[in-house]
Amino acid sequence: MRMILSKPIRRKGNTMWRYILTTTLVAFVGLTVCGCDKGGATDANGNEKVKIGFLVKQPEEPWFQNEWKFADEAAAKYGFDVIKIGTPDGEKVLTAIDNLAAKGAKGFIICTPDVRLGPAIVDAAKRNDLKLFSVDDRFIGSDGKPMKDVHYMGISARKIGNMVGKALAEEMKKRGWKAEDTAAMGIGLQELETARERIEGATETLVAAGFPKDKIHIGQVTGMADVNNAFNAADVVLTQHRDVKNWLVFGMNDEAVLGGIRALEGRNVGVDRTIGVGIGGSTGKGDWEMEKPTGFFAAVLISPRHHGYMTSEFMYKWITEGKEPPMTTFTDGILINRDNYKKIMKEQGLLD
Repeated sequence: MRMILSKPIRRKGNTMWRYILTTTLVAFVGLTVCGCDKGGATDANGNEKVKIGFLVKQPEEPWFQNEWKFADEAAAKYGFDVIKIGTPDGEKVLTAIDNLAAKGAKGFIICTPDVRLGPAIVDAAKRNDLKLFSVDDRFIGSDGKPMKDVHYMGISARKIGNMVGKALAEEMKKRGWKAEDTAAMGIGLQELETARERIEGATETLVAAGFPKDKIHIGQVTGMADVNNAFNAADVVLTQHRDVKNWLVFGMNDEAVLGGIRALEGRNVGVDRTIGVGIGGSTGKGDWEMEKPTGFFAAVLISPRHHGYMTSEFMYKWITEGKEPPMTTFTDGILINRDNYKKIMKEQGLLD
């Protein structure tokens, strides 16, 4: 904003005083405007809103989009702001944490792109005086063990793996497949604790149901556990076991299972010879929306509502009330398939 005098004032004394008055008024207005902008958003009581960061490793994935969606629901209820940032690598994580502090955030929730970044993330949070809550993937310390002194919410990984193994064994029996004609393929990241436990849970339940352990083959994903990387891991397994007729497919998430199914389809192994059970549900439902069924038979639906809404609620109350959340919270899942996924996902707030 600026004020322009249309013509000069002739009288010397008045000219000087008018100039001083004008510049003072302009400066005052400018400071007032800047002050309003700097204050940021306010709540219903006129107080500046609490800001909470929510950092995820794969922002394009439906799971993380849903976590953000439910974090926004918590923000709407309690009147805080969520700062959502995609952080696919370590450099972006550390930059984002510094940026959150600069924006006035008081804490953040994170699904790290690499669990080994745990100590660096903890140090960055302390340096910036930010409260920290990890979600989905648990930090690993410099000693190679889970960091149990960091607040964490994850799924009951082994239990959910057991659900996957049970669903595979039951469907195999229903179809009348013989063990000698069948193999199982588990796909995941070996260094990720929750991935290991999901695969181990499915494996132990298959074996308990009578499936031969030596016919369960594990494919190791390199990099992010997405469909493309899972496809490559599955392709290695399939190349080593070309003579298998029927395949059971499981893994650390929907994407891992879909990668395995796509690899089988590329070798002309279709829906009649494939049973895939995922973990997540949000990505896998894309196959159920297709007119023709695929080998993606079922999934254990895990709740992004808990992982998005509850973690944000925990963080907000920790910041505003000093109410520290539980150090560890585990969530479970629901088995869904092509026939019931719409009903159950609507009940869970995942479909309109």
